Amino acid sequence: MADDKAYGLLINYEFCTGCHSCEVSCQMEHGLPVDRWGIKIQKIGPWQIDGDAYQYDFVPVPTDQCDLCAERTAKGKKPLCVKHCQSLAMRYGPVDELVRNFDGSTKFAVFVPKAGTAC
Repeated sequence: MADDKAYGLLINYEFCTGCHSCEVSCQMEHGLPVDRWGIKIQKIGPWQIDGDAYQYDFVPVPTDQCDLCAERTAKGKKPLCVKHCQSLAMRYGPVDELVRNFDGSTKFAVFVPKAGTAC
């Protein structure tokens, strides 16, 4: 029986280092040209917020090209962006399970790409 749960990525962007390994592995897996991405790192900051506090984050953002590596996930494997994330900032799974990981102490984002919401 097919799993009809919505699947996505949980990204703890407080720990993303901006290494771009998610971008590169996605481009290689899907044969995307150099100006297209299934996931793209966005840089926020740096700018001063208050006193010694600064905003400076890297946020991996899945695009509409992302299908959550459907061929890989159909075989029980992780999407390549998750597999190659050097800082272990990304998780893949059913959205309802991913949101249980919110702890309120770090910066999380959940992405459910349009092209890959069911496994």
